[in-house]
Amino acid sequence: MVLDCDLASIAGDYIVVKALENGVTIIGMTRGKETRFHHTERLDKGEVLLAQFTELTSAIKIRGKAQILTRHGSLQSGAE
Repeated sequence: MVLDCDLASIAGDYIVVKALENGVTIIGMTRGKETRFHHTERLDKGEVLLAQFTELTSAIKIRGKAQILTRHGSLQSGAE
């Protein structure tokens, strides 16, 4: 799943990711002419990551089963 938005509307926004299984991967992706990975974190079940969209981070990709909280609401990634 990739969350991607207009910089003016999300700059400084945070998301919270709570791993619901071991091995959830969170990947920060750059903005610009080419989208590239710039940071990766791996969470085990129960671990929580607070991430921020910045001038460098345009998208966050989440692999695995996780609960995601944003100012727009809550959703779950991964298989049900």
